[in-house]
Amino acid sequence: MNIADLRKSYEKAELSENASEANPLKQFDRWLNEAIQSEVPEPNAMTVATVASNLRPSTRVVLIKGYDERGIVWYTNYDSRKGQELSGNPFAALQFHWVELERVVRIEGRMEKVSEEESDAYFHTRPLDSRIGAWASPQSQVIEGRAVLITQAAKYAAKFLLNPPRPPHWGGYRLVPDEWQFWQGRQSRLHDRLRYRLNNDHWTRERLAP
Repeated sequence: MNIADLRKSYEKAELSENASEANPLKQFDRWLNEAIQSEVPEPNAMTVATVASNLRPSTRVVLIKGYDERGIVWYTNYDSRKGQELSGNPFAALQFHWVELERVVRIEGRMEKVSEEESDAYFHTRPLDSRIGAWASPQSQVIEGRAVLITQAAKYAAKFLLNPPRPPHWGGYRLVPDEWQFWQGRQSRLHDRLRYRLNNDHWTRERLAP
């Protein structure tokens, strides 16, 4: 089959101004909970887009670990490629794609590191293997083979036993949004697309052409 011939008609729902929340965080909370209740695969998975100092963009998939009026939180290795890119350019974008619900959420804003206390608190809720893995993996660096990871994991497991501390190079980021977009697939490619922009601490909602 020719990939250009692949088609899908979007017919599951609609997104109107009257039925949406005036605050984008509340709209996100509603949609995320609907995704969880619908048991879509990995409802907490989101794409993070960053731009390096050479202006080359890159994306990767991470898992949201918290959200409130301050922003969207996730955790990673600060020395990774995304960490290095964020240190040079703190602006980033997130995207959730819940295929089964025919929905996309896009979020843009400035990244900041969460407090060390927040990173510590979350780190110690992780499974032991994941805590050891944070020490064992030099994320984004070239390694000779998987044996390097296994050896490093064994080394740090023996060193820390059941109580590995949070590595200094590992912690949380918070994206502080200044723009949200909510996309709901509709028939005939006439999709619903609402954008929220922050102006003087007030969210302005507007409809965009699909």
